[in-house]
Amino acid sequence: MKEHPIEGLMLTAMESIRSMIDVNTIIGEPMDISSDITIIPISKVGFGLASGGSEFKDETMQGYVKKENCEEEIQYTLPFGGGAGVGASISPVAFIVIQSGSVKLMPIEHNNSVDKLLDYVPDLFEKVNNIMNKKIQKEDKEQIIEQVRNK
Repeated sequence: MKEHPIEGLMLTAMESIRSMIDVNTIIGEPMDISSDITIIPISKVGFGLASGGSEFKDETMQGYVKKENCEEEIQYTLPFGGGAGVGASISPVAFIVIQSGSVKLMPIEHNNSVDKLLDYVPDLFEKVNNIMNKKIQKEDKEQIIEQVRNK
């Protein structure tokens, strides 16, 4: 079956989108800021595609008449006409920050207070963990001191 001209327009438009937007557009390339800090950008990508055309099958135009030597009427078959357009937008959404073995998601904007609270959860766990470790270390020291005194 012969390819329709609109298929060519659509393929060209889709190839344009494919060349502009790939997986690295959404999840960006990691950037090493220092020896222990890596930042990965995350973006939101939106795009739109429109195409259309018209075909003048079996229609002719009989308006051209050649008037040099003899009158001659020439018929022209009207062709296919069409077009396509693509639009894209890329907006940064957040950054993944990897530092000293911990991973944090740093959003660009907070939509509500729950988002803000969720940002503090990893810090809260880290602080609670540090407090618990200090308490355990203090108890271990006290036990060792008690054992030494008892001997």
